[in-house]
Amino acid sequence: MFTIKFSFEQKGLEPITIDNVEGGQSVLEVALDNNIELHHNCGMVCACSTCHLYLESGEELVPELSDKEEDFIDRARNPRLNSRLACQCILEGKGGVLEVTLPDQSTIHGD
Repeated sequence: MFTIKFSFEQKGLEPITIDNVEGGQSVLEVALDNNIELHHNCGMVCACSTCHLYLESGEELVPELSDKEEDFIDRARNPRLNSRLACQCILEGKGGVLEVTLPDQSTIHGD
């Protein structure tokens, strides 16, 4: 099982930890299932950058960054070396702890 620790850049939002997460799901799916606002304009098919996040730790628990994902991250607001798309961060392996930071979602329009 996995644990995902969500932190937020948006002011007023406290960190949220989700425990007992089953593998095979994307970080985006886990966020949405737990009422964590994370935009996803393309419908989770790696065709936009609205589900952009910062992967703080646990990179070994998700697939490596693909060329396609990297192309869309380059279009995201404030990309960093640890930027990923939540729809592409599929939980793999036996489990562990993943820590992510969500950029301020209040500046993104659409859903």
